[in-house]
Amino acid sequence: MYKIILASGSPRRKEILEQAGVKFEIQVSNTEEITEKQEPADMVEELALLKAEAIKDKQSGEFLIISADTLVFLDGKPLGKPKNKEDAFDMLLKLSGKKHEVYTGVTVSIRERGKGDKQLVFHQKSVVEVDSLTEAQINDYIATGEPFDKAGAYAIQGKFAVHIKGIEGEYNNIVGLPIAKIYRELLKEGIDILKN
Repeated sequence: MYKIILASGSPRRKEILEQAGVKFEIQVSNTEEITEKQEPADMVEELALLKAEAIKDKQSGEFLIISADTLVFLDGKPLGKPKNKEDAFDMLLKLSGKKHEVYTGVTVSIRERGKGDKQLVFHQKSVVEVDSLTEAQINDYIATGEPFDKAGAYAIQGKFAVHIKGIEGEYNNIVGLPIAKIYRELLKEGIDILKN
């Protein structure tokens, strides 16, 4: 039996694991998220790895740490969380009527008695197409307050859902945790987190 730890304070990641039926606890890493990497996949993978590393040495016994970092990319450039209303407006205007990519990097740190430590580092990519938005629609959405702690200034699972034209790839990846990919990768290691 592993102690499963989610290295994130994100309520959305917590909800995804709960919906899947995984028993876990939360330990927020509070590490500084800085990367020199340039490629989207490399960036999110490195940031997820930093989060796992920040809490790994505080653990004892057998454990499985899941950490993740999600970034929105438009034309290869990352869109972080908006700093203010103007920044949110600018981001949403850029996304309007276009497709963009959402990358989530994942690190799973595993410690098993007699086998030492193992780390799985991978990413998942999804594509999101946003409807063409009017300035009034953008302002109305910003007025909800929802964009401000979200990469790309929107929450696909929230009030912005009405503006999503289509997605390609895993939906939960866009929310912030590609649970299906995580489950598949762990099954390859002989670990079923639903039966832990």
